[in-house]
Amino acid sequence: MTAQTAGRKRGKSAAPCVYCKSPIGYLRITGSEKWVVAVEFCDQPGPEADGAPECLKKACQQLDEYFHGKRRKFEVPLMLRGTPFQKRVWAALRKVPFGRTLSYGGIARSIGRPYSGRAVGGANHHNPVAIIVPCHRIIGHNGRLTGYGGGLWRKQWLLDHEKKVFGR
Repeated sequence: MTAQTAGRKRGKSAAPCVYCKSPIGYLRITGSEKWVVAVEFCDQPGPEADGAPECLKKACQQLDEYFHGKRRKFEVPLMLRGTPFQKRVWAALRKVPFGRTLSYGGIARSIGRPYSGRAVGGANHHNPVAIIVPCHRIIGHNGRLTGYGGGLWRKQWLLDHEKKVFGR
């Protein structure tokens, strides 16, 4: 994975970001010197700029290690912006072990809201930090893959990758 950086240009107040190339396309990592606020799939990297924050470079490096089967857990500081319910769901997602899956209902039960599987799906849909907050590990109660912002083919690839690395 390679990182290209983009930051403030000509007085615009765009948040700094890095673009990382991965086996499933480019990832745009946005944040600041202290926090990662978003990891999202994109078709192409943006314009290159000088001086990416170390926090974002570290996230790119850890994602690279993940894609090469050398990392199972991420250690970058996150600033997750969402409703209190969304934040509870995202915290629960981070507890789903590498190489495992859980249903939307399973997440709902884990946060004490057993009848809120659809709302969990909505929170998953709004997860701003793909892969690091592993919403790809959440599947339907029948074991089928359901929506994924990066496309179902990426969700399948990520799950297959983790199974292969996990040795199952």
